[in-house]
Amino acid sequence: MQRLTLEDILSKIEAHDSFHAVASDYSFTIKIDEYVPYACAAVHNGHQFRKELWQKCSHSEYERWYEEDPETKTMVNDFPIVISGLDSRFEYDLNRDPDNAIYDDAWGKQLWKESLTADEKALSLEKHRNFYKVVHALIKTLEKKFGCCIVYDMHSYNWKRWDREVPTWNLGTSNVDNERFKNSIEDWRHELSEIKLPNGIPTTAKINDTFQGNGYFLKYITNNFNNTLVVATEVAKIYCDEEGQIVYPEVVSAIRKGLRKRLPEHAANFYNIYSI
Repeated sequence: MQRLTLEDILSKIEAHDSFHAVASDYSFTIKIDEYVPYACAAVHNGHQFRKELWQKCSHSEYERWYEEDPETKTMVNDFPIVISGLDSRFEYDLNRDPDNAIYDDAWGKQLWKESLTADEKALSLEKHRNFYKVVHALIKTLEKKFGCCIVYDMHSYNWKRWDREVPTWNLGTSNVDNERFKNSIEDWRHELSEIKLPNGIPTTAKINDTFQGNGYFLKYITNNFNNTLVVATEVAKIYCDEEGQIVYPEVVSAIRKGLRKRLPEHAANFYNIYSI
């Protein structure tokens, strides 16, 4: 993996180069092994939190981890194109628009003991802006090369906070063209429901049950590109003890294995239908 400037990353995408890189400010990683009509993203995978903000933050390290999406990059890291955040959503949230990317409060608790300075905010928002410059360049290149593209937007959620039965997998589709893409969405839901998990963990998959797909990452791509479907794919945190901060590697491995088989097949079917 190389450490590259924003300009170098954009140049490599424009030239259709294959590369593995971390942004020069260490805010995100991107790998492109080959150019294919699908990509994976894990925007909430990051846990880094700038040291200068530690004393100002009222949330503990555990509270931050609890609301992040650990291991979501690991689940999709076998695929040719993967972009993933490295910074915690508590510094800036890549799945919110720039005006709302820096929280004032988070999950009912005031986030900052004292207000951030303009410079502190500006640094975070620059990282947010640069990430989306790369996303834009990537999807533009894939659409131009293939005519269409599908993006698997990986997230996780805390199932224990719900007071009802919730699915292992949830697809949020309220902000995509459901009439046009309904068959591919349903096919993806079905594929996820077929993934076998260890330890007697059931696999259920529903659409718009716990979340509806209102994230900025999905909206940004959908609003800027006509032939790209973003499927917001949430897995319940059945792969960890969300209250004890323990990850179950055998469950992460099973999810990764299941996706390794099913995701490329789904992407190929999508391309066969929607390529122009």
